[in-house]
Amino acid sequence: MRAALGITNSLSSVSKFISDWTPWAMLVTYGTFSFFAFVAMPDEAHSIVWYILALLQTFVTLTVLTEALQSVQPNVQARRQLRKSIRQQDYPELDIRQCPHIDLCIVAYLPNERDIIVQQVKYAAREINYPKNKFTVNVVYNTPHEIQPTESDLEALQRQDKNVRIVKVPNSKSKAANINHFLSLPDTKGDIITVLDTDHFCEPNALRWVAHRFQKGDVDIVQGRCCIYNVEHSFLTRMVAAEFDTIYGVFHPGRASLHGYGLFGGSNGHWSASLLKTLKMDGSMLTEDIDSTLRALTSQARVAYDLKVITYEQAPITTRGLLRQRLRWAQGWTQVTIRHTIPALKLGVHGSFWRSRMGLFFLLSFRELYFHLVLQLFFLIVSSFITNPPHTWDQLYSSFVGFKLSVWMLALNAVAIFVCTCITLRNRSAFVSALDIVVFGFFSPIYFTIVSFMAIFGHFRQFAGYSVWNVTERKRSSV
Repeated sequence: MRAALGITNSLSSVSKFISDWTPWAMLVTYGTFSFFAFVAMPDEAHSIVWYILALLQTFVTLTVLTEALQSVQPNVQARRQLRKSIRQQDYPELDIRQCPHIDLCIVAYLPNERDIIVQQVKYAAREINYPKNKFTVNVVYNTPHEIQPTESDLEALQRQDKNVRIVKVPNSKSKAANINHFLSLPDTKGDIITVLDTDHFCEPNALRWVAHRFQKGDVDIVQGRCCIYNVEHSFLTRMVAAEFDTIYGVFHPGRASLHGYGLFGGSNGHWSASLLKTLKMDGSMLTEDIDSTLRALTSQARVAYDLKVITYEQAPITTRGLLRQRLRWAQGWTQVTIRHTIPALKLGVHGSFWRSRMGLFFLLSFRELYFHLVLQLFFLIVSSFITNPPHTWDQLYSSFVGFKLSVWMLALNAVAIFVCTCITLRNRSAFVSALDIVVFGFFSPIYFTIVSFMAIFGHFRQFAGYSVWNVTERKRSSV
């Protein structure tokens, strides 16, 4: 019996080893094949491929530049409204009798967030500027074992404040299961459900902007702007903060303006309660947030992006933590693309026909193919430099940008980076420095090459059936 059990355990270990390392083997094979294919390629074919890849990259650059420019107007409008409200203390007026009830849902995996959960709940209950009789702070958490004194502290907060509700989810192993359990409770009364990860600090007046937007009657989901606050920790967190300012401050509002829809990014998302209860979350998806967004969009829900709805969150503090997070995101996007490309292109989104379909094509199918384009361009350049290393500046020019058209294409890419950096600087968040944004912009080509490697690795993980959920480590920090 023991021998049979030992054999079973050994086979299980071997199976796990193969599952874990198969994507790595596929990535190495992919890179090796690409590199030597360019080494063996005749010069004429080499030039043709260079032009094709460079032209495709230039096309992508133009679309990115268009999105960035489209973000200018919504950013200007948001800044004006925020400045006016701060100067005059004139935040959106809310009729208390008709004010929507908001269930703020803080989702937590307690072993990972035991150090920060209590302070987050206290902050939300004390600092959020919203009518107390129309607002509930719900802590929805799971844990594989009892964690004290944290759980007792949470129960004490519930006894002390009638606006705090603690929900421990039995048998849950995911964020999606926690949210679905909360949605199944018969005594929830929110008209709007706000989903926050545990590390998020909600800007005090954010929910007033949310309620004001919902009272207009033209949205079913509002996604707010997520910013990083733990920038003092390291160079890594400063770069992630600059990245978030670029994504949430420029490209998300630009995409919403250009294509007519926003995206729920997993936190700082505010849902019509009836819609979220209908769709729920799919725990089989590694990015259940993007999956729920696509299901909402293709059911003709209206998803808006609002720059005035601000939360502050932590960046991963270690390189390992950041890589694990981004690899999960990469594979999750692959899953979403496989599941939703055809329905998205067939159905489009509310109020838009061709514009939204074009946006969804670039968001899903083209996005995943683009990462291969970036890596092929990378391997082409690397193979050229290794096989024919330049020894002078003239040789460098002739081996890399010797074609006249290439100079213009590279110049356009440089201009696009410069423009995006300038727009980000104008719209940077409270904790991010101008220098960090400039540094991030300068190194962005290297950054996007690394992101492309992770995306392709996500493709191989999905192909190999990898399904491990790696949580993002949280540490106590102060805003």
